[in-house]
Amino acid sequence: MYFIDVQGTLISDKDKTPINGAIEFIEKLNNEKTPYMVVTNNTKKESKEFYNYLQSIGFKFPQEHYIDPLMLLDGRILKEGVAAYGSEEFLRTLEQMGYTLEYTNPKSVLIATKENFASDEYAQMIDFLLSGATLVGMHETSIYAKNSKRYPGVGAVLRMLEFATSSSYEVIGKPSIAFYAEALRLLQKQDVKASYEQIIMISDDVKGDLGGAKELGMETIFVTSGKYKTAKEIVPLLEENLRPDFVYADMQEILEKI
Repeated sequence: MYFIDVQGTLISDKDKTPINGAIEFIEKLNNEKTPYMVVTNNTKKESKEFYNYLQSIGFKFPQEHYIDPLMLLDGRILKEGVAAYGSEEFLRTLEQMGYTLEYTNPKSVLIATKENFASDEYAQMIDFLLSGATLVGMHETSIYAKNSKRYPGVGAVLRMLEFATSSSYEVIGKPSIAFYAEALRLLQKQDVKASYEQIIMISDDVKGDLGGAKELGMETIFVTSGKYKTAKEIVPLLEENLRPDFVYADMQEILEKI
């Protein structure tokens, strides 16, 4: 059984096209009726739109095999009074989902991926948090890769704001326990006996996705087709209990091993 990341794992961070072996890997799981979930931290497009994009570039899997943080957002924060920070696409998606953006006296500060956060934005976030707003991250990625550059991920921004304001934070997507629990619940619709101990999590985010997965008892595969150029950049720096069980170049190499 598998949980499979998308950005940097199934599709390229550079041009959003399928990574070598990715389509074939999904096809193999389908043909062999192996239970799996595509677990992405997509926040830029509405869930259905991003799912349809994956379908359009060759990934054929039922929508019931897909989960992203936007699908868990309702009920986690109030729809009114949200100071949201991220890409323009993310902000538009929130508004389309019925959230009211508020930058005067917000109830919550919501952080998503953005490569060009400004100092004044950080100052505004800090003021809101010190005034009592809650801090929420759409996910907790360590690094955000775009255009061959690497930026601090949402997790890094959340940790910075936590240190600056002593505010605790909540995470909606990976690697939160709530997100993985919902992914497991959906996986159990494919196999009622599914458990974390039977799942292999595949991702390019070894600090975020895979660390949280290992803490829940999953086996982990780290692919170097995304955020990191080689395993040597990051794996030796991790605590031993959070290091991935296997490291492969991409989905094609995994396909050749299983």
